[in-house]
Amino acid sequence: MTTVTAPVLAENTTETGASAPVSGRARGAARRGGADWRKRGEIALLAGPAVIVFLAFVIFPVLMAAYYGFFSWKGFGPPTDFVGLQNYVAILQDPTFRDAVVHNGVIVVASLVLQGPLAILFALLLNQPIRGRSLIRVLIFVPYVIAEVVVGTGWSLMLQDAGAVNGLLAKVGLEGLSWLADPDVAMGTLLVIITWKYIGFAVILMLAGLQGIPEELYEAAAIDGASFWQIQRRITLPLLGPTIRIWAFLSIIGSLQLFDLVNIIWGQYVSSTAGTSTMATYMYLNGHMAGNYGFGNAVAVVLFVISLAVALVYQRFVLRRDTEGALTGGKERRR
Repeated sequence: MTTVTAPVLAENTTETGASAPVSGRARGAARRGGADWRKRGEIALLAGPAVIVFLAFVIFPVLMAAYYGFFSWKGFGPPTDFVGLQNYVAILQDPTFRDAVVHNGVIVVASLVLQGPLAILFALLLNQPIRGRSLIRVLIFVPYVIAEVVVGTGWSLMLQDAGAVNGLLAKVGLEGLSWLADPDVAMGTLLVIITWKYIGFAVILMLAGLQGIPEELYEAAAIDGASFWQIQRRITLPLLGPTIRIWAFLSIIGSLQLFDLVNIIWGQYVSSTAGTSTMATYMYLNGHMAGNYGFGNAVAVVLFVISLAVALVYQRFVLRRDTEGALTGGKERRR
């Protein structure tokens, strides 16, 4: 009896020992699966409302604008006069629209060239322990928080031929200019107004970036005998790079979509003759004011495509290292 039962007991013991790891792995896999589903549920719960809002107020309007762009539609009732790509062809062949694209390009480049260096200089100054820097920060930032309607109306009144600016120039013996109507001057006027209005936002961003640079780096550089400008060139600007690139991206997109200041200061008709029209003012004039909402929607789609293309190219070639560094596990995935 002993010789018969021993192998049986050994066999049962072997089977039990073999099945234990299998059941343990199964329970572990089940727990991991449950945790994954809980994580997905949390992501859906938290991100779901934002995704719904984004689809409803961004993607859906873009799709509807693209749909209406295929019709000659006056804005009342369902669109029925299908014209295909005629609106888009007319936009691309219109020299006024091409001029507006050029104006937007000039505003993009000039905003970066003017606001960027000034914002960095102001931020470096206001980051120093000087008297009254809190007041200076407020004064620089105040124009940014003022509504565009107020800014546009104020500058429009001051820059009239008989306005305050020409009156001040006349008192000091200088001849006034036609700041708003002269095509050779109007674009420069617009750039000055834009710089005055939006440089406060750039300064705040630069100051926030400067706060993230460790003081130990400056102390070590000073001990090594580096001058103030060498420290800024070797330490501050490289470490301020991500902030500068983010600000530049926001400035580019805002310049491409510029509308309110131009429309308020120059009006719906003067902007084209003064050389300050933009793609957004072109859309407003030839769509809303002309009562041709199908054509206006087509212009909106073209503006969206241009802005999206610029954003994607900028993110691909400029923001790539910043976004990759912010993504968790990005390097591991690439490996």
